[in-house]
Amino acid sequence: MSNKTNDHQGHADDEAPEPLIKTPQQLIKVILLAFIVPVIVIVLLASYVTSGKKPNAGSDVMSTQAIEARIRPVARFEIKDASAPQVLRTGLEVYNAQCVACHGVGAAGAPKFGDAAAWGPRIGQGYPGLLNSALKGKGLMSAQGGGEYADVEVGRAVVHMANAGGAKFEEPAK
Repeated sequence: MSNKTNDHQGHADDEAPEPLIKTPQQLIKVILLAFIVPVIVIVLLASYVTSGKKPNAGSDVMSTQAIEARIRPVARFEIKDASAPQVLRTGLEVYNAQCVACHGVGAAGAPKFGDAAAWGPRIGQGYPGLLNSALKGKGLMSAQGGGEYADVEVGRAVVHMANAGGAKFEEPAK
């Protein structure tokens, strides 16, 4: 038996690990910290999440119209009555709505509105040539035919721009 006792005396595995909590005061501190620290973390996270920018009193950020504008779909459609009488827009109205973006500043090689030098060679094609270019597209200008505006409305815009550049075309009728 003396051999057995000698074998176990030199091994560290046989010794019990020393406890981390040695006194009742340490046990109470650990229990309190186990509850207090998570509560503090939750309170701080909640205050961080709810600290976002809030609308000022009297602002219309939370009004029904403002909310509807924010959640409105990007794409919209409009149902029109095909049998309703069509009111044709003037050349100026179509120009302001569709053409001014490029022809107002001469973007992408478009002849500027009222620039007689730029419109001269184009006016030489005559009204049918200009209308064909507008309806089918030319260069970087996309085709305007078959879109929101009737062909006669596009023709009126062509006459409006060409006449401002020195032409003497008559506005097309219905």
